[in-house]
Amino acid sequence: MRLVYFASLRERIGKSEEELDLPDSLRTIGELIDWLAARDEFYAAAFAKGIARAAINKKHVKPEALIAGAREIAFFPPMTGG
Repeated sequence: MRLVYFASLRERIGKSEEELDLPDSLRTIGELIDWLAARDEFYAAAFAKGIARAAINKKHVKPEALIAGAREIAFFPPMTGG
């Protein structure tokens, strides 16, 4: 699975993207975020406070979105506008 990280998440993790073999037990974006946060302190810092947003195949999704069939999952901090 290709995972892409943007902005502050990229800075905290120290990479803009990576290819990972995800456990079959992961079904949703929320479960993936929890799994990533448990990898080490850099991922934990990036995904702290549950504020990360996600996109599957360039479409914004909620934490309960299923990841089956995804080619790319991107993570980014909340966006503001004005």
